[in-house]
Amino acid sequence: MKKYFLFFIILLVHFPVYSLDSTDVILERLNDAIKNKQHYVRLKEERILNFKKIKSQGLSKEQEYNYNNVLYTEYQKFNSDSAIHYVKKNLKIAEELQKKNLLNLAQLQLANLYSSSGKYRESEAILKSINKKELDQSLVPNYYVVYREFYEHYNANSVSKEFIAQISKYRDSLLVVLNPNSLDYKINKIQRNIFYRKFDIAEKELMNLLKITKDGNPQYAMITYLLGSIYEAKGPLELRKKYYALSATSDIKQAIKDNASLQELALVFYKSGDVDMAYKLTQSAIEDALFCNVQFRTLLMSQVYSIINTAYLEREAQRKSELKVYLLCISLLSLFLIAAVIYVYKQMKKVSRIRGELYETSQKLAELNKDISEANNQLQERNAQLSESNHIKEEYIAHFFNLCSAYINKLENYRAILNKKATAKQFDEIYRMLKSTTLVDNELEELYKNFDIIFLSLYPTFVKDFNALLIKEEQIVLKQGEVLNTELRIFALIRLGITDSVKIAAFLRYSLSTIYNYRTRARNKAIVSRNDFEEMVMKIGLISLKS
Repeated sequence: MKKYFLFFIILLVHFPVYSLDSTDVILERLNDAIKNKQHYVRLKEERILNFKKIKSQGLSKEQEYNYNNVLYTEYQKFNSDSAIHYVKKNLKIAEELQKKNLLNLAQLQLANLYSSSGKYRESEAILKSINKKELDQSLVPNYYVVYREFYEHYNANSVSKEFIAQISKYRDSLLVVLNPNSLDYKINKIQRNIFYRKFDIAEKELMNLLKITKDGNPQYAMITYLLGSIYEAKGPLELRKKYYALSATSDIKQAIKDNASLQELALVFYKSGDVDMAYKLTQSAIEDALFCNVQFRTLLMSQVYSIINTAYLEREAQRKSELKVYLLCISLLSLFLIAAVIYVYKQMKKVSRIRGELYETSQKLAELNKDISEANNQLQERNAQLSESNHIKEEYIAHFFNLCSAYINKLENYRAILNKKATAKQFDEIYRMLKSTTLVDNELEELYKNFDIIFLSLYPTFVKDFNALLIKEEQIVLKQGEVLNTELRIFALIRLGITDSVKIAAFLRYSLSTIYNYRTRARNKAIVSRNDFEEMVMKIGLISLKS
C-alpha cells in the first residue's frame, strides 16, 4: 500500500504542469468567455468609471500626472484612443513642470501607442527625439521595450530580416538592464530562446512559470501564448489548441483587446478543418482589434478573415445544397411510400381472397388424405406470419407518415418565419436563425425519441434480451427517462438490418471510429462468441414474434 502511495506522490511531483482539464473543457470555457465578452467589457468600464469618480479638484500637477498615468495603463490594451488622450494630457503637464523624466515617460508611452495604431512615422519621430543617454535608468527598460514593439508592429505590415534583427537587438538590450529575477526578464529570455529555436529549453522555462502564475496575472496570457507558439513549431495540434485557448480566455476575461491568441487559434481550427469555429474566433478577434484601434492587428486579421470567410461561405452554400437534396429525397421517399401502401393494400386483398379460397377448398377436401390436411395447417400458419408481418409494415408506415407530415409542417412554418422576417428586412435575425443549430438539434432529438418508441413497440423485450447476451457486470442500466442510449440504438439499427457502420454513423451523427469502438466494445463484453454476437442480436424478437 505504501508503494502505491509513494508512486502516486511521484506522479504528482513530476506532472504538475499539465492542466487536469481536457482541451474540450478549455475550449468550452473559451466559448463561454466569448459569449460573455460584453460582460467583461462592462466590468472594465465600470472599474475605470469608479476610478474617475474619485478625482478631486484639488490635485497637484504631479498628482494629476499620476492620475492620468493610471488611466493610461487601464486603456493601453483596451482603447488606444483613450490611452493616447491621457498621455497627451501628461505631456502638457510634464512640459509645465519642466521635468524631463515625466516628459520622457509620456513620450515613450505615446510612441508605443502610435506604433500599435499604425502611426509609424509619428512613433519613429518621437523615439528619435529621445536621447537615450539623458534617460533616467528607470526608463531605459521602457525605451528598449517601446523600440522592440515598434519594430514588431512595423514587421507585421512588411516582414523584413532587418526588422527582425532590430527586434532581436532591442530584446537583447532589454535583458541587460532588467532584473534577472523579474518576470519580465524571464519572459523576454524565453522569447529569445524561441527566436533561436531552442524550443525544449523555452518549454521547460514556461512550464515552470506556469506553476507560479495565476490566471488573473496579466502575464498569464503571454505565458500560455508562448507555449502555444512553441507547439505551433513542434507540431502537437491538441496542445496548440489548449494553450492558445487558455491565453485567449485570459485576455477576454481581463478585457484585453490587443491580443494575438484568438487569431492564432482561428488559424489552427481552419487548418484542422473546423471552419465554423475558425470563423467565430476570427470575427471575435476583428471586433477586439477594431474596438481597441490596433491597426497592425486589424491588418493581420483582415488577411486571415478573407481566407476563413471564403471557406465559411462555401461551407454554408454546401449545407444549403445538402438541405435541398434531403428535401428532394424526402419527397421521393413519400411518393415511394404511397406506392408501397397501394401495393401492400392490393397484396392484402389478394391474400384475403386466397385465404377464403383455400378455406372453401379445405372444406371440400376435408375427407382427403392426411398429408393435404397437414399442408393446409402449414399454409394457415404461414398466412398468420404474413399477417403479422403486414401489421408491422402498417405500423412502420403509419409512424413514418406522421413523421414526414410533422417535418413538412415544421419546414413550412420555418419557411413562413424566414419569409416574414425577409419581408420585414430583419436580415440580422435571419442570419442568426440560419446560423443557429437549435432547430436541427431539436429535430434530431425528436427523431431519436420516435425511433426508440417505435422500435421498442416492435421489440419490447429488446433491452432485456440484449443484456442477456452480455456478462452480468457489463449489462446496460438505462438512466431515468432514457428509452434507449447510444449503444442500444446502434444495435437496434443492426437488429433492423442496418449493419453498415457508415450508415449507422450518418444516422446517429457520430464519427465512423466512434461507431466502430461501440461495436468492438460490445463484442468484448459479450457472454457469447465475439463472432456470433451481432448474429445473435439479429435474432432478438424472432421467438416472441413466432409465439
